[in-house]
Amino acid sequence: MSTTAFRNFKMVDYVVYGRGSFSQLDEILKPHRKDDAPMIFLVDHFFEGKPLVNRIPLRGDDKIIFADVTYEPKTTYVDSIADNLKDEFGMVSGVIGIGGGSAMDLAKAVSLMMTNPGSSADYQGWDLVKHPGVYKAGIPTLSGTGAEVSRTTVLTGPTRKLGMNSDFTPFNQIVLDPELTANAPVNQRFYTGMDCYIHCIESLQGTYLNEFSKSYGEKALELCQYIFLEKDHWDDECDDKLMMASYAGGMSIAYSQVGVAHAVSYGLSYLLGTKHGVGNCIVMNHLEDYYPEGVAEFKRMVEKNGVDIPRGICQGLSEDQFDTMINVALGMKPLWENALGKDWERIMTREKLRELYGKL
Repeated sequence: MSTTAFRNFKMVDYVVYGRGSFSQLDEILKPHRKDDAPMIFLVDHFFEGKPLVNRIPLRGDDKIIFADVTYEPKTTYVDSIADNLKDEFGMVSGVIGIGGGSAMDLAKAVSLMMTNPGSSADYQGWDLVKHPGVYKAGIPTLSGTGAEVSRTTVLTGPTRKLGMNSDFTPFNQIVLDPELTANAPVNQRFYTGMDCYIHCIESLQGTYLNEFSKSYGEKALELCQYIFLEKDHWDDECDDKLMMASYAGGMSIAYSQVGVAHAVSYGLSYLLGTKHGVGNCIVMNHLEDYYPEGVAEFKRMVEKNGVDIPRGICQGLSEDQFDTMINVALGMKPLWENALGKDWERIMTREKLRELYGKL
């Protein structure tokens, strides 16, 4: 039997979980320091001037780069950071991403571009990366994206929005410290939490489903339902549980895929710069035809948590702009196949997708 019949799934090498575990970062990084080569901390710009920055264990030539994550990472941004680091240091010991999904994806991509030639745009796709990156660690300060465990790093390139999906992409280390998520802005926390919830709905109702994905997906879904429907107020327990939901939700996709919401959201992000979490929410609001129960429950969560989901963001776009979004969305073939089966191209026509984008 061919060895490629089953996916040989590369996971994160080391995981530390617990309140206060961030304080062990110095000790965790120590064995991975190479001579005088620095550790580079890519930190979400939200934390500039905040107390967390003073807790980062800087040694020698270590450097903090405040990553501008106003928009999701672009291949040009990844390349410029990697090129600047090569110019300044030659080589680095590692890249540590601290922040939400964008900051972690940026860290994964920069790590890979320290050792792979060309531009990160050359590696947008599946299994195109040829060399392991430098050591990389991910430290989420928002929970939900699953970026901490995924084998991709979602990037917007010159022609498409697509990740560097490879066995070299997952982190060597993740630090899951729920204390770091405590003061997240309410809307932002909800949008990334819903990213996790939508992962679960798409994975559990997809044609790629198997017991590996199902076990993680069901647990993540149960945690999301408890946090966003049963809890009366946000507390430490919510932060603890959402961090684990994010981890499990990310794992559930490892052996399956996401679906319609993510594919359509990629188009919004590519054209309009819509952030991933809120983009998924905007799309999910209109997917009753595909996930009727999930959408009904999603709407209850939105109402209970008093969050506004933007509407009308596609009003006034030209047909060329709609075509651009449709092309990006239809390029996500595995997502459509997972959602709609092998005949997905007959089901999700350009006309149908144009109609859906028109509602957003």
